[in-house]
Amino acid sequence: MTVAQRSPELLRLADAVLQPGFAGVTAPDWLRRRLDEGLGGAVLFSRNIASPEQVAELTAQLRQHRPDVLVAIDEEAGDVTRLEFATGSTRPGNLALGVVDDAALTTELARGLGLDLAAAGVNLNYAPSGDVNSNPDNPVIGVRSFGSDPELVARQTAAWIRGLQSAGVAACVKHFPGHGDTGVDSHLALPEIAASAEEMARVALPPFRAAFDAGVKAVMCGHLMVPAYDTELPATLSRRILVDLLRTELGFDGLLVTDALEMKAVSDRWGLTGAAVLAIAAGADALCVGGGLCDEDTATALRDALVDAVVSGELPEERLREAAGRVAALASWVGTVTDDSATDPGIGLEAARRAIRVTVAPGERSLPLAAAPHVVEFRPQMNQAVDSSTPWGLGAPLAELMPGTTVAVFTPADAAVDLAPAAGRPLVLVVRDAHRHPWMSTALDQVLAARPDAGVVEMGLPDGPTRGAFHLATHGATLVTGQAAAEVLAG
Repeated sequence: MTVAQRSPELLRLADAVLQPGFAGVTAPDWLRRRLDEGLGGAVLFSRNIASPEQVAELTAQLRQHRPDVLVAIDEEAGDVTRLEFATGSTRPGNLALGVVDDAALTTELARGLGLDLAAAGVNLNYAPSGDVNSNPDNPVIGVRSFGSDPELVARQTAAWIRGLQSAGVAACVKHFPGHGDTGVDSHLALPEIAASAEEMARVALPPFRAAFDAGVKAVMCGHLMVPAYDTELPATLSRRILVDLLRTELGFDGLLVTDALEMKAVSDRWGLTGAAVLAIAAGADALCVGGGLCDEDTATALRDALVDAVVSGELPEERLREAAGRVAALASWVGTVTDDSATDPGIGLEAARRAIRVTVAPGERSLPLAAAPHVVEFRPQMNQAVDSSTPWGLGAPLAELMPGTTVAVFTPADAAVDLAPAAGRPLVLVVRDAHRHPWMSTALDQVLAARPDAGVVEMGLPDGPTRGAFHLATHGATLVTGQAAAEVLAG
């Protein structure tokens, strides 16, 4: 179909449901032009962020072209951070909050995040993760979940949503109907959840029900095969899941956003534009894209595919119009602040301190450390949700408290841990999801056999037996969880 055959009204409706990414710390010409033409939203990634002040200027630029634009971000305020990707988050993530399990603390911490986002001009946050991490080997959720207990995850999810939305920023609970019981990263392939409908209702769905009761404004669907509901299509493309389950059975009537469409879970089989059309037809209202594909050609291809599908009859126009209407409805709500009072700037570190769990071997007197230690940080490759450039670890904050601390990094490419720098000194081994990485677990055992006095700091999901003269679990790898752990070690 030629451009001339696409009506301006259909083009506007199709643009309204897009939430594309873009490159740069200022708005490119194509994005500003498309906002003038009806583009409903845009999503920010780390590549768009230099400082809070710069983000505020960028979002103001966008609003010069469309005052009611939805500016989204994937800011979980944990290991997945965009605003603070350069330093690490000043707030602990969901797992740490779940360990503390203080709803008032979670609400206040999320409210502070909401105020920061609102000040930067961001009004839609693709968070929190309401996934119940029932599979400890999950490669993509892990510490992004509040935990493995559905009731705990439900109350923490609701508390986080109430806090964020009290600042006038819309929360978007994810990844419906639940990404916790998977062993596959949907960035790389299509996960399948083997649970029955009864098991899903008992384990995966309670946090989403709690989110709806808390008034969450948006839901992000996951790229997940759930044969209990649909044996042919993943959740993102399934009317049985998005309409029959989410809309009809669970009663959610807010904005439904897809996870990023370029993720291989859907793009490998259905293609970017094919998945976009199927998602809107199935009941989604907004299409997220741009983690990798962030140019005008991508946004144009998606818009034109939606219009062509309407003209061909594949996508009913009333469905596209309904989706655009939900985008507009959310845009009319955001900015409604109910509590803009200042938050305690130290709340993030305090929450991280409360989440620390320490186990000391019988008879050990290894804490606090008697001298500046040698720290070995075991560094796995992170999943694509985590910005690879975000710093984490224990060496830097511990060196601030104990000058003379030395740090070495160990990766899967290294043959063995060099223990020579640790001779005559305390040795601290920092791991991240050691139970999921055989190379890490093997190397850890080898070092502990040679140095049974060494301590272990787990900055991922603690699972399995504790090892070392002491074992310290931070339940996340943010800036403040590292600082809290360093305080314990330094005494």
